[in-house]
Amino acid sequence: MIDAVTPPAAPAPDRPPALSPAHSTYQRRVADYWNAEENPVNLELGRIDDLYHHHYGIGEADWSVLDDDLDPARRRERVTAELHRLEQAQAELLAHHLGPLSPTDRVFDAGCGRGGGSVVAHLRYGCHADGVTISAKQAEFANDQARRRGIDDRVRYHHRDMLDTGLPAGEFAASWNNESTMYVELDLLFAEHARLLRRGGRYVTVTGCYNDTYGRASREVSLINAHYICDIHPRSAYFRALARNRLVPVHVRDLTAAALPYWELRKQADHLVTGIEDTFITAYENGSFQYLLIVADRV
Repeated sequence: MIDAVTPPAAPAPDRPPALSPAHSTYQRRVADYWNAEENPVNLELGRIDDLYHHHYGIGEADWSVLDDDLDPARRRERVTAELHRLEQAQAELLAHHLGPLSPTDRVFDAGCGRGGGSVVAHLRYGCHADGVTISAKQAEFANDQARRRGIDDRVRYHHRDMLDTGLPAGEFAASWNNESTMYVELDLLFAEHARLLRRGGRYVTVTGCYNDTYGRASREVSLINAHYICDIHPRSAYFRALARNRLVPVHVRDLTAAALPYWELRKQADHLVTGIEDTFITAYENGSFQYLLIVADRV
């Protein structure tokens, strides 16, 4: 339970963004994709507790949800709930690395999707959160969810480009990307995070990247790119771009093995499969693709 605190002064007005944050044909295609997206693997999981995540899960799965003696409806319900639990575990791990934060702190969620990550951070720390998405539909949905929770005075979502947010410089204690870095150039992205973060602020990302030691991007990585209209970066590119933008890694964790149970379970969820499940499993197992947590401080 968060103790009552005196509300902080209202933040300075943000610089108004351009009418449309999509500045290129590619960005418009990405925005169109997410504006049209109604994927059950995102929506059915989110309806469980109104925490809508656009990322994958980590941790050992409860395989009993697949028991054959369950009636089909009950089995489907349990599988959905278990996948959501694994996704929530990933969100909680990321939020854990943002802290310590206080209710007076402000945090930034880059590529916020339908807003689940910002809510998780707010519920953990009581902090103010600003999420940014290139999808007008996602921003509207997320703001509606914040209003329904009664937290819209502290959690806000903006239809903007995460490379040029218009948010005030140096006012954020922490910021993150959760599986959204593959849609942008890393140097431009990390420059914006560095601009927004105060000195000593914390940046966290959980991301899929291709493994430099494997060689070039594998066939599986290319298939994932095509499926999500993205461009997965090599692992080494993250650390070079972070260093160029005053973001110094303090913790790196390979979550690849921890991510496999999620995909193996999702593969067996007939009502949620998207056709990309085997590709992720193969890429993780052949070593061409990795799932990393990177934590860095703004210096």
